[in-house]
Formats: sequence, structure tokens, C-alpha cells
Amino acid sequence: MGEAKPPRRNPNRNPNPGPPRPPEGSGERAEHRPVLLREVLRHLVVRPRGVYIDATVGGGGHAYEIARRLGPSGKLLGLDVDPEALTVAEERLRAFLERGVVELVRASYVDLERVLDERGIEAVDGVLFDLGLSSLQLADPRRGFSFQREGPLDMRFDPEGTRTAAEIVNTYPPEELARILREYGEERYAARIASAIVEARRIKPIETTRELADLVLRAIPQPAQRASFRRGLHPATRTFQALRIAVNRELENVERGLEAAFRRLKPGGRLVVISFHSLEDRLVKRFLREKARGCVCPPELPVCRCGRVPEARIVGRALPSEEEIAENPRARSARLRALEKEPIP
Repeated sequence: MGEAKPPRRNPNRNPNPGPPRPPEGSGERAEHRPVLLREVLRHLVVRPRGVYIDATVGGGGHAYEIARRLGPSGKLLGLDVDPEALTVAEERLRAFLERGVVELVRASYVDLERVLDERGIEAVDGVLFDLGLSSLQLADPRRGFSFQREGPLDMRFDPEGTRTAAEIVNTYPPEELARILREYGEERYAARIASAIVEARRIKPIETTRELADLVLRAIPQPAQRASFRRGLHPATRTFQALRIAVNRELENVERGLEAAFRRLKPGGRLVVISFHSLEDRLVKRFLREKARGCVCPPELPVCRCGRVPEARIVGRALPSEEEIAENPRARSARLRALEKEPIP
């Protein structure tokens, strides 16, 4: 799952060659390749009798390899809000489903504790989060995540969600649009793009991915356009990222999901997170550091008075190898971080 930068384009080529290039992480193929698979398995420490959660099961790539390492008494719960992803995962994991080793649940990771409570599971040995988009979602133009092909401005992970990208683009005031683009897309030209959106929607609603991509392209100064294309990114990439994050409340939900997962980890249990853009990675890094933090007393105090002890220890960080990036360009921006829960003192 998730988005990653495509390979760099030749800077000597025309930087604005007709139709838009794919946005970051987009593509025609729907092949699902689990990112950082070896590192996930190493840091998750899959035990044959353990209970694990793949909180973003997607196409089931990581889940398949986790399930392969579980014995008859082991258990893997795969969660996803996307019914199409669960259908694909079901095919891939059919043998494990029939043996009762795997169970797939249509649920968000923010509901992780409810899912466990309904099954009478008090604590788990490990939880994996593979954040961002899956290749399945990107390749389907009906979902509206990519402007590689024409599609509706949807961008919902859960197709039953109430808010779409079209609603944000066509109804939000310019100040709020600019805030979303600036905060969630780190877009330098957020105000210009928001103003262009508002002007365009006065004439007619903005309804499709390519309409929006073309509009953003026109709103950004040509030197910035050329610089973006030289980096291998369409200038609308940040806008699409920002809208997707806003539609799905991604950052808020990631924080809630991590807290829920940590609460239900056994002592010694592992939390492994793969993120694909800087906003997610900063959030994950901050969460792990907070859990691993000990005394917060001022340094001038001779002894600790706060009594704070670390709840966990950070056990690993990993980046994709050059070999993996060559085989799967979507892995380029992936970052893995892992944490182990400390025993209760």
C-alpha cells in the first residue's frame, strides 16, 4: 500500500509534454507488491502461536507472508475499510481463511479495539500498519485517487464514507481550501490554487480528476511547473495528496489507530509502521519517541521526581534497498519504524 515517487525523468526532455504524467505513486498496473517485506517480518517477529493484526490488509501481500509463519493455534486479523481490497485479499488468503488462521474484517484500524473485544481477544503479539494507498485503489479510475486516467473526484478509502473530494473542492471556502493544501500537501502555492478552484467552480462544478489536475497546473507558475516535472512529479501531486488526506481524515485516524494498537499490545509485542510521506512519518516518529520517552524532569534536578518510565523501546528503522526500488518504484518513499512494548513495571 501507499504512495511512492516514480523514477526520475530525464531533465533534458520537454518538462511539460502534453497530457499530465502520473502523480506520485500512480500507475496503470494493479499488481500488489508488499513493500519492505523482509524488514516487516524481521521486526514483527512472527511467532507460530501468536496473534497478529494487519491493520491495513489491502491486497494481502504482507498478510500472506505473516500467515505462512503461523501455526494452527496462531491468528491473523486483517482489517480494511475497502470492500474491493478485502475481495482481493480473500482470494490471496483463501487457504489460510479455510484453516481458520486468518480472518478478514471490514473495519477501520480506529475500531481495532472493538474488533478485538467482539472476538474476546485481550491482547496481541504484533500489529502492522502499511499506510497510504494501495496499487488497487490507484489503478481504478472510479476511485478518483489518480489523474493518470479520467475519474470522479472521490478519493474515499471507504466507498460508504460521506465526504468526497468533490464536496471539498466545490463547497469549501477558499481559506479552508488553502489550509488543507498547505497543511496536508505542503503546497507552496496553496492560496493560488484555492483561488483558481473557487473561480472555476463559479462557472461549473469541478467534477473529474483531470479537470482538477489541469486547473492546478494552470494555477502554478511555469518555472515551478518545470521544476516539478524535472523531479518526476506532476505539479498537482501535492493537491491530490492533501485532498485525499482531508477526505479520509488520515492523520487524525493514524494517531487514533496507533494509540489503540499500542494499548492492545502484549508486553514484548511489536508495532511496525510503514509510512509513505513526510506528514505520516513525522507523526509516527513522534508517537514512537513519546512511548519510548523516560524521565522528563529538568536536567538540573539531581534525582528524578516525575517517575516517568518508558512504555516501549524503539527497535528498528528501515528504508527500501536500491534493489527493491528498482523492482518496485512505489517503494521509493517508504519508511519503516518499529517499536516493542515494555513490560509493565
